Amino acid sequence: MISTLLSRLPHGSDGDPASPRLVFGADYNPEQWPREVWEEDVRLMRQAGVNAVSVAIFSWARIQPAPDQWDFGWLDEVMDLLHAGGIGVDLATATASPPPWLTTAHPEILPVTASGETVWPGARQHWRPTSPVFREHALRLVTEMARRYADHPALVAWHVSNELGCHNIYDYSDDAARAFRDWLRARYGTLDALNHAWGTAFWSQRYSDWAQILPPRLAASHPNPTQQLDFKRFSSDALKEYLRAERDVLREITPGVPVTTNFMVMGETKGMNYPDWADEIDFVSNDHYVLPGPQDRDELSFSANLTSGIAGGRPWFLMEHSTSAVNWQPINVAKRPGDLARDSLLHVAHGADAVCFFQWRQSAAGAEKYHSAMVPHAGADSDVFRAVTELGATLQALAPVAGAERERARVGIVYDWDSWWASEQDSHPSSRLNYRQEALDWYSALLALGIRADVITTRADLDEYRLLIAPVLHVVPQAQAKELTRYVETGGHLVTTYFSGVVDENDHVWLGGYPGALRELLGIRIEEFGPLLAEDTVELDGLDGTGTLATGTLWTDQITVTDPEVRTLAHYRTGTYAGRPAITHRAAGQGSAAYVSTRLGPDGLARLLPGLLEGAGVHSELPAEVRGRVELTVRRTADARYLFLVNRTDEQVSLPALTGEPLTGGTTAADGSLTLRPREVAVLRQPAQPAT
Repeated sequence: MISTLLSRLPHGSDGDPASPRLVFGADYNPEQWPREVWEEDVRLMRQAGVNAVSVAIFSWARIQPAPDQWDFGWLDEVMDLLHAGGIGVDLATATASPPPWLTTAHPEILPVTASGETVWPGARQHWRPTSPVFREHALRLVTEMARRYADHPALVAWHVSNELGCHNIYDYSDDAARAFRDWLRARYGTLDALNHAWGTAFWSQRYSDWAQILPPRLAASHPNPTQQLDFKRFSSDALKEYLRAERDVLREITPGVPVTTNFMVMGETKGMNYPDWADEIDFVSNDHYVLPGPQDRDELSFSANLTSGIAGGRPWFLMEHSTSAVNWQPINVAKRPGDLARDSLLHVAHGADAVCFFQWRQSAAGAEKYHSAMVPHAGADSDVFRAVTELGATLQALAPVAGAERERARVGIVYDWDSWWASEQDSHPSSRLNYRQEALDWYSALLALGIRADVITTRADLDEYRLLIAPVLHVVPQAQAKELTRYVETGGHLVTTYFSGVVDENDHVWLGGYPGALRELLGIRIEEFGPLLAEDTVELDGLDGTGTLATGTLWTDQITVTDPEVRTLAHYRTGTYAGRPAITHRAAGQGSAAYVSTRLGPDGLARLLPGLLEGAGVHSELPAEVRGRVELTVRRTADARYLFLVNRTDEQVSLPALTGEPLTGGTTAADGSLTLRPREVAVLRQPAQPAT
């Protein structure tokens, strides 16, 4: 738990180690700077309110300059300086990038692409997750570090590697091939079972010996789809096994120190099945960077929300985000005034008990020298550092929030890694399908309506939610289909979309018509998909019950209603399926199940959702006049609720009088109304109410 880390920090703002506080800090890379800068760094950290930093993330070559040489003197001094300054250390195991001496002596640790090219040194993460040679050297380093710093008073947590899988999730080497075969033996037991699961009767692919099986390397045409899906599962598991190997060394030598690693729940980073990894670490950590576009802050909120879902609603650690511009996008735009604080506090609103940046001091050299930092190239006399210091003070004011869990919403959006992986594979009806975008569109629509929603994994308790949205739930095993049916019949309300329920866990189509495993629950049958070309659209009528039109893109379906309980909420007005149902709704037991057969985008979904929400008994908790302009998120402890009110706009927003003690942000008028400046976040504390 992150509470263990908090308890190990040197002191709270009042000098009491037991007092609640939020973590504030950054990646700190002192090896990039001369010794005389280090004491100035600690002084500025104290000025900014920093209380923890991550150290040694990319320090392997400095710590171990040669196979039998160790240089810990500089790191000892850094650890001592930070502790003397009241700053805790989340100490990385430094294994993220192997040093040149290792790759020169052992080039067999280097990853191989699907086309057989070697991934050479010169950047980072140039190692195979399944390489026994790499693991031997890496675990030796982890062991040396754990033994040396086990009792150091600055050590508050261990940081395994860094962004595992960011650049090396898929390795097609001979090491990977051997490990893949072992993984497949464990999964299927026999070749007959594997041949059935992979459908190898197609294209004469039947295997008669385990040694014949390879990763899905470059092939003459589309590789076997179940082989591709299993390789994705295997690759995530291979990195998870590596994570376990480092973790086990650390737990054996330093059993009281919590262990984490930084996930990357953001954008299209999908190779690592993070819900499956979450139980392997003591607390969930995440890195997030704003992705430019019309839904940029919606995506930030969505990713933070999903991170909370992966963490089971418990507090988590924001390990990295940016103070301003990054360096890796085509055009790297600086943040506007107020963005640094709003971006940070949005993560806190969704459960982060730590706000950390990459990095503390902006690099003068290297690939990330134009990536912003807490101390920019301009130095401490800069707008960025002043904003950082203001944020530090805000986080001190929010200290009581530390340890608060997410208060469950009444709407859940299901996010499923198998469906993400499988729905976007090749040789499908449309290569334009974007699983994450569809889920984000539903989330944006709910934000526009002022509705709180949780982004949850398939491990969540469905009965906690009145309305469950499962966009593009493509992979549906039989057990999951039964669970969704039970959920609906006992009073839940399910909404799903095009290309859902189509295949089982082996990527085999459920026969008899789409949407396969969900066909009876939805009361519809689809004989043929109707994917749309990029320039094509369709019009729908009746979307919001008024007869007005809406536009669909990407997909349509040839729907036939098979159950008299099904109501058609909207028809296609144009396109191949003009006159046919486009959106259906079936009452079932005490609940209902709805199907949306085209991509409506956030605006169209915002017109569809009110009727579905009303039917599920879900209403906004925000005053009508600010819905869509303010995002509400709630965290709670045994004795308090913390309301985070986030101004989503670039304009001033005023809310009617709200009950609660202001902790930070906003301006309260004599009549009790609360005004938020553009992009401002206010936090109110209320007495706890019974959970609903």
